[in-house]
Amino acid sequence: MRNQVQLITYVDRLGGGGLAELDALLAGPLDGVFGGVHLLPFFHPIDGADAGFDPIDHARVDPRLGDWRGVQSLANRVEVMADLIVNHVSADSPQFQDFSRRGAESPFAGLFLTLDRVFPGGATEAELLQIYRPRPGLPFTCVTLQNGERRILWTTFTGKQVDIDVTHPEGRAYLSGILKSFKTGGVGIIRLDAAGYAIKRRGTSCFMIPETYDFIAGLTREARALGIEVLVEIHSYYREQIEIARRVDRVYDFALPPLVLHALHQADAAPLKAWLAIAPRNCITVLDTHDGIGVIDVGADAATGRAGLLPPAAIDQLVETIHAKSAGQSRLATGAAASNLDLYQVNCTYYDALGRDDLAYLAARALQFFAPGVPQVYYVGLLAGTNDLGLLARTQVGRDINRHHYTPPEIAAALARPVARDLIDLIRLRNRHPAFQGELRVLNTPDHVIGLEWSHAGETARLLVDLAAGPRVELTFTEDGVEQDFDFAARCRQTATV
Repeated sequence: MRNQVQLITYVDRLGGGGLAELDALLAGPLDGVFGGVHLLPFFHPIDGADAGFDPIDHARVDPRLGDWRGVQSLANRVEVMADLIVNHVSADSPQFQDFSRRGAESPFAGLFLTLDRVFPGGATEAELLQIYRPRPGLPFTCVTLQNGERRILWTTFTGKQVDIDVTHPEGRAYLSGILKSFKTGGVGIIRLDAAGYAIKRRGTSCFMIPETYDFIAGLTREARALGIEVLVEIHSYYREQIEIARRVDRVYDFALPPLVLHALHQADAAPLKAWLAIAPRNCITVLDTHDGIGVIDVGADAATGRAGLLPPAAIDQLVETIHAKSAGQSRLATGAAASNLDLYQVNCTYYDALGRDDLAYLAARALQFFAPGVPQVYYVGLLAGTNDLGLLARTQVGRDINRHHYTPPEIAAALARPVARDLIDLIRLRNRHPAFQGELRVLNTPDHVIGLEWSHAGETARLLVDLAAGPRVELTFTEDGVEQDFDFAARCRQTATV
């Protein structure tokens, strides 16, 4: 993977078109800005029960977006990442429909996980309550198949997303087939979606158990044999993330987004600096994604009670501050206020979570770009987008508040805003400066100041953020040994007068 900033986007929500239109955008206004693009689910269909994360055909490009030739064209320009949804498949998939008609006689009967596969003879109340799920209730759906059988399906997320038995030969063959399609289509990196839930074993939480690590390791070996890198998507206790990072190519730094917000909201850099000192160096950094802003990654370990990166009171304060900064909009989209909810996420654009403060937003991005790892920027965040209350009202899906459908005129107007232009300048600096190919040093500074310095081959890049001063941001870097300044103050004065 190139050590350059990557874009995260839905194909159809950035420009209103398909793969060809996205390719043109990356060849035009965004030429040279990104080293890679994470294409959020572009499989058939993109508009199911979970915005493409419930594929009917995981190996087919939704024809409304184009075909695999369009993916290959993008791959000729930038590195392409795609989601391998390892935990489930749509109840409308031909495999499940065949199982529904034929039951045990279906060749796909082994593909789908039912309650009795894990709990033959039934489960006790204690065993059921031990299962971890990111949403309220138990992860099961009782259905009547087309052949008249009543079955209890394992459905971690929604009743339309039926969990796969990844330990069964049919489950392994299903995932292997998708990997081969990705390889042919030009995908060079896969994101293992919901991998932490893939293995279920009686008497456990069925989340990130030892067998899960073995499963991830095996799938990683298979992908690497095809020349495909692996990014694992897991929200969990921070020490688990460190352990996972030792076993895979890449892991997300999901602790970074809430820690940056805490630092900017409370003028307290200590938790962020403590994390950056130990954070995995082979991570992907994000501030915003298609999901909400997670808080579980900085919280205590639910299983053991070990302390998190932030104490419970600070996490509560963080959530309430996001609600206040967004003028209550995030409250409308979070928790019980919206469907398809996750227990550990606040739904809000990152720009709104910072009160639409351009300087604070650019400071947050600078902190992300100086953190260890390869940065990704979500398409709404690239444009410093605001909460889409209209889409939220239409769908009643909380995460849609941060999933705006941008038209070409909206993109042009957004890219003309000083905050977006300055962000792109920051991205270009992060991509080209040789210091970021070297070593990071977390500077010894007071708790209200965070200092980060990268150095390589005689060149340096240094970031100082004084959180108690509004914030005040200083970013300096050398070019052929001569120090240069990325003048945040002047840029944001310009922004205020536009």
